[in-house]
Amino acid sequence: MEHGGSKGAVLTADIRTVAETGSTNADLIALVDAGIGEEFWLRAERQTAGRGRQGRNWLSPAGNLYASTLVRLRPSDPPAATLALMAAVALDEVVRAYLGDAAAGLRLKWPNDLLLDGAKLSGILLERAGDAVVVGIGVNLAHHPKGLDRPTTSLAIHGVTPDPADFLQTLAEAFASWLARWRGEGLTVIRDHWLSRAHPKGTGLTARLPDGSSIDGLFDGMDANGALILRLADGTARVIHAGDVFLI
Repeated sequence: MEHGGSKGAVLTADIRTVAETGSTNADLIALVDAGIGEEFWLRAERQTAGRGRQGRNWLSPAGNLYASTLVRLRPSDPPAATLALMAAVALDEVVRAYLGDAAAGLRLKWPNDLLLDGAKLSGILLERAGDAVVVGIGVNLAHHPKGLDRPTTSLAIHGVTPDPADFLQTLAEAFASWLARWRGEGLTVIRDHWLSRAHPKGTGLTARLPDGSSIDGLFDGMDANGALILRLADGTARVIHAGDVFLI
Protein backbone atom coordinates (compact mmCIF):
# COMPACT_ATOMS: atom_id res chain seq x y z
CA MET A 1 0.00 0.00 0.00
CA GLU A 2 1.27 3.45 -0.89
CA HIS A 3 1.72 5.85 1.98
CA GLY A 4 2.90 8.85 0.03
CA GLY A 5 6.64 8.40 0.55
CA SER A 6 6.76 10.13 3.90
CA LYS A 7 10.03 11.51 5.18
CA GLY A 8 11.67 10.34 8.36
CA ALA A 9 11.27 7.22 10.46
CA VAL A 10 7.81 5.83 11.07
CA LEU A 11 7.23 4.37 14.52
CA THR A 12 6.11 0.77 14.96
CA ALA A 13 2.60 0.77 16.37
CA ASP A 14 1.99 -0.43 19.92
CA ILE A 15 -1.62 -1.63 19.72
CA ARG A 16 -3.49 -2.65 22.86
CA THR A 17 -6.94 -4.24 22.70
CA VAL A 18 -9.62 -4.47 25.38
CA ALA A 19 -12.87 -6.39 25.15
CA GLU A 20 -14.98 -3.47 26.34
CA THR A 21 -14.58 0.05 27.62
CA GLY A 22 -16.62 3.21 27.92
CA SER A 23 -14.64 5.24 25.39
CA THR A 24 -11.17 4.70 23.95
CA ASN A 25 -10.74 8.47 23.72
CA ALA A 26 -11.55 8.91 27.40
CA ASP A 27 -9.14 6.13 28.31
CA LEU A 28 -6.30 7.73 26.35
CA ILE A 29 -7.00 11.18 27.79
CA ALA A 30 -6.56 9.62 31.22
CA LEU A 31 -3.18 8.20 30.12
CA VAL A 32 -1.71 11.32 28.52
CA ASP A 33 0.20 12.28 31.67
CA ALA A 34 1.60 8.75 31.93
CA GLY A 35 3.93 9.55 29.04
CA ILE A 36 2.57 7.20 26.37
CA GLY A 37 4.01 7.87 22.93
CA GLU A 38 2.60 8.44 19.48
CA GLU A 39 3.01 4.79 18.56
CA PHE A 40 0.34 3.81 21.13
CA TRP A 41 -3.15 2.78 19.98
CA LEU A 42 -6.03 1.53 22.10
CA ARG A 43 -8.74 -0.56 20.43
CA ALA A 44 -11.94 -1.74 22.03
CA GLU A 45 -13.99 -4.60 20.66
CA ARG A 46 -17.01 -2.78 22.04
CA GLN A 47 -17.65 0.64 23.61
CA THR A 48 -20.42 1.46 26.05
CA ALA A 49 -20.06 5.25 26.01
CA GLY A 50 -18.66 6.06 22.58
CA ARG A 51 -19.23 9.57 21.32
CA GLY A 52 -18.90 11.55 18.14
CA ARG A 53 -18.59 15.21 17.29
CA GLN A 54 -20.72 17.69 19.25
CA GLY A 55 -21.36 15.10 21.97
CA ARG A 56 -23.36 12.64 19.85
CA ASN A 57 -23.55 9.05 21.00
CA TRP A 58 -21.64 6.64 18.78
CA LEU A 59 -23.19 3.17 18.67
CA SER A 60 -20.54 0.54 19.20
CA PRO A 61 -21.52 -3.07 18.43
CA ALA A 62 -18.77 -5.67 18.15
CA GLY A 63 -17.29 -6.08 14.68
CA ASN A 64 -16.62 -2.41 13.94
CA LEU A 65 -13.46 -0.43 14.61
CA TYR A 66 -13.22 1.71 17.76
CA ALA A 67 -9.69 2.96 18.32
CA SER A 68 -7.76 5.97 19.57
CA THR A 69 -4.21 7.24 19.39
CA LEU A 70 -2.52 10.52 20.25
CA VAL A 71 -0.25 13.14 18.77
CA ARG A 72 2.22 15.01 21.00
CA LEU A 73 2.19 18.56 19.68
CA ARG A 74 5.44 20.32 18.83
CA PRO A 75 5.96 24.08 18.38
CA SER A 76 6.76 23.63 14.69
CA ASP A 77 3.64 21.55 13.92
CA PRO A 78 0.82 22.85 11.71
CA PRO A 79 -2.36 23.92 13.58
CA ALA A 80 -3.61 21.10 15.79
CA ALA A 81 -7.12 21.23 14.30
CA THR A 82 -5.74 20.18 10.92
CA LEU A 83 -4.96 16.74 12.34
CA ALA A 84 -8.59 16.04 11.44
CA LEU A 85 -7.71 16.41 7.77
CA MET A 86 -4.58 14.30 8.16
CA ALA A 87 -6.44 11.50 9.94
CA ALA A 88 -9.13 11.51 7.25
CA VAL A 89 -6.52 11.20 4.49
CA ALA A 90 -4.89 8.24 6.25
CA LEU A 91 -8.23 6.51 6.80
CA ASP A 92 -9.32 7.13 3.22
CA GLU A 93 -6.13 5.48 1.98
CA VAL A 94 -6.77 2.33 4.02
CA VAL A 95 -10.45 2.04 3.14
CA ARG A 96 -9.62 2.41 -0.56
CA ALA A 97 -7.13 -0.43 -0.32
CA TYR A 98 -9.76 -2.72 1.20
CA LEU A 99 -12.52 -1.73 -1.22
CA GLY A 100 -10.51 -2.02 -4.44
CA ASP A 101 -12.76 -1.26 -7.41
CA ALA A 102 -15.69 -0.54 -5.08
CA ALA A 103 -13.85 2.56 -3.82
CA ALA A 104 -15.13 4.60 -6.78
CA GLY A 105 -17.92 5.96 -4.58
CA LEU A 106 -15.66 6.94 -1.66
CA ARG A 107 -15.41 10.67 -0.93
CA LEU A 108 -14.17 12.90 1.88
CA LYS A 109 -16.56 15.45 3.37
CA TRP A 110 -15.23 18.34 5.43
CA PRO A 111 -13.55 18.06 7.76
CA ASN A 112 -13.02 14.32 8.25
CA ASP A 113 -16.01 12.19 7.28
CA LEU A 114 -15.73 9.35 4.78
CA LEU A 115 -18.82 8.91 2.63
CA LEU A 116 -19.35 5.78 0.57
CA ASP A 117 -21.98 6.28 -2.13
CA GLY A 118 -23.16 9.33 -0.16
CA ALA A 119 -23.58 7.51 3.18
CA LYS A 120 -21.41 8.02 6.25
CA LEU A 121 -18.90 5.23 6.83
CA SER A 122 -16.76 6.56 9.65
CA GLY A 123 -16.25 9.19 12.31
CA ILE A 124 -13.15 10.93 13.65
CA LEU A 125 -13.11 12.82 16.95
CA LEU A 126 -10.22 15.02 18.12
CA GLU A 127 -9.92 15.99 21.79
CA ARG A 128 -7.18 18.16 23.28
CA ALA A 129 -5.43 16.97 26.44
CA GLY A 130 -2.55 19.21 27.53
CA ASP A 131 0.23 19.03 24.96
CA ALA A 132 -1.48 16.16 23.14
CA VAL A 133 -4.40 15.64 20.79
CA VAL A 134 -6.25 12.36 21.20
CA VAL A 135 -7.59 11.09 17.87
CA GLY A 136 -10.51 8.67 18.01
CA ILE A 137 -11.51 6.78 14.88
CA GLY A 138 -14.64 4.71 14.41
CA VAL A 139 -15.34 2.80 11.21
CA ASN A 140 -18.47 0.85 10.32
CA LEU A 141 -16.84 -2.38 9.22
CA ALA A 142 -19.58 -4.94 9.92
CA HIS A 143 -22.55 -2.84 11.10
CA HIS A 144 -23.99 0.64 10.68
CA PRO A 145 -26.54 2.58 12.73
CA LYS A 146 -30.00 3.29 11.38
CA GLY A 147 -32.53 6.02 12.05
CA LEU A 148 -30.03 8.89 12.18
CA ASP A 149 -30.28 12.34 10.60
CA ARG A 150 -28.07 11.17 7.72
CA PRO A 151 -27.60 7.97 5.69
CA THR A 152 -25.00 5.53 6.98
CA THR A 153 -23.29 2.47 5.58
CA SER A 154 -20.70 -0.20 6.36
CA LEU A 155 -17.96 -1.98 4.44
CA ALA A 156 -19.89 -5.24 4.87
CA ILE A 157 -22.72 -3.85 2.72
CA HIS A 158 -20.14 -3.39 -0.03
CA GLY A 159 -18.87 -6.95 0.21
CA VAL A 160 -15.82 -6.31 2.42
CA THR A 161 -15.58 -7.60 6.00
CA PRO A 162 -12.17 -6.69 7.46
CA ASP A 163 -11.08 -8.04 10.80
CA PRO A 164 -10.94 -4.96 13.08
CA ALA A 165 -7.48 -5.87 14.41
CA ASP A 166 -6.06 -6.28 10.90
CA PHE A 167 -7.73 -3.08 9.75
CA LEU A 168 -6.22 -1.14 12.64
CA GLN A 169 -2.72 -2.48 11.97
CA THR A 170 -2.91 -1.12 8.44
CA LEU A 171 -4.46 2.13 9.63
CA ALA A 172 -1.75 2.67 12.25
CA GLU A 173 0.91 2.41 9.55
CA ALA A 174 -0.90 4.86 7.27
CA PHE A 175 -1.55 7.26 10.15
CA ALA A 176 2.13 7.32 11.16
CA SER A 177 3.18 7.89 7.56
CA TRP A 178 0.79 10.79 6.98
CA LEU A 179 1.60 12.25 10.40
CA ALA A 180 5.25 12.39 9.33
CA ARG A 181 4.24 14.25 6.16
CA TRP A 182 1.97 16.66 8.08
CA ARG A 183 4.90 17.42 10.34
CA GLY A 184 7.72 17.38 7.79
CA GLU A 185 6.09 18.90 4.70
CA GLY A 186 3.36 21.02 6.22
CA LEU A 187 -0.38 21.35 5.78
CA THR A 188 -0.32 22.04 2.02
CA VAL A 189 0.47 18.44 1.07
CA ILE A 190 -2.35 17.19 3.31
CA ARG A 191 -4.81 19.79 2.02
CA ASP A 192 -4.02 19.02 -1.62
CA HIS A 193 -4.41 15.28 -1.13
CA TRP A 194 -7.63 15.78 0.85
CA LEU A 195 -9.10 17.89 -1.96
CA SER A 196 -8.20 15.22 -4.52
CA ARG A 197 -10.38 12.76 -2.54
CA ALA A 198 -13.29 15.10 -1.80
CA HIS A 199 -16.63 15.45 -3.53
CA PRO A 200 -16.40 17.80 -6.54
CA LYS A 201 -16.49 21.55 -6.30
CA GLY A 202 -20.04 22.74 -6.77
CA THR A 203 -21.51 20.02 -4.53
CA GLY A 204 -24.40 21.40 -2.50
CA LEU A 205 -23.75 21.53 1.25
CA THR A 206 -25.52 22.70 4.38
CA ALA A 207 -23.33 23.88 7.25
CA ARG A 208 -24.90 23.88 10.70
CA LEU A 209 -22.90 26.35 12.74
CA PRO A 210 -22.12 26.25 16.48
CA ASP A 211 -24.62 29.08 17.13
CA GLY A 212 -27.46 26.93 15.76
CA SER A 213 -27.81 28.71 12.41
CA SER A 214 -27.46 26.99 9.03
CA ILE A 215 -25.93 28.09 5.75
CA ASP A 216 -26.52 26.51 2.34
CA GLY A 217 -23.92 26.83 -0.38
CA LEU A 218 -21.74 25.08 -2.91
CA PHE A 219 -18.48 23.42 -1.97
CA ASP A 220 -15.65 25.66 -3.16
CA GLY A 221 -12.63 23.98 -1.61
CA MET A 222 -10.63 24.83 1.50
CA ASP A 223 -8.55 27.84 2.40
CA ALA A 224 -4.84 27.62 3.19
CA ASN A 225 -5.59 26.81 6.84
CA GLY A 226 -8.01 23.97 6.09
CA ALA A 227 -11.27 25.87 6.64
CA LEU A 228 -14.25 25.05 4.42
CA ILE A 229 -15.20 27.54 1.69
CA LEU A 230 -18.87 27.73 0.69
CA ARG A 231 -20.00 29.67 -2.37
CA LEU A 232 -23.31 31.30 -1.49
CA ALA A 233 -26.27 32.03 -3.78
CA ASP A 234 -25.22 35.68 -4.18
CA GLY A 235 -21.78 34.62 -5.40
CA THR A 236 -19.90 35.52 -2.24
CA ALA A 237 -17.67 33.09 -0.37
CA ARG A 238 -18.19 32.13 3.26
CA VAL A 239 -15.34 30.55 5.21
CA ILE A 240 -16.47 27.96 7.76
CA HIS A 241 -14.05 27.17 10.58
CA ALA A 242 -16.38 24.97 12.66
CA GLY A 243 -19.71 23.31 12.01
CA ASP A 244 -21.56 20.17 11.02
CA VAL A 245 -21.74 19.71 7.26
CA PHE A 246 -24.36 17.78 5.29
CA LEU A 247 -24.77 17.02 1.62
CA ILE A 248 -27.85 18.61 0.08
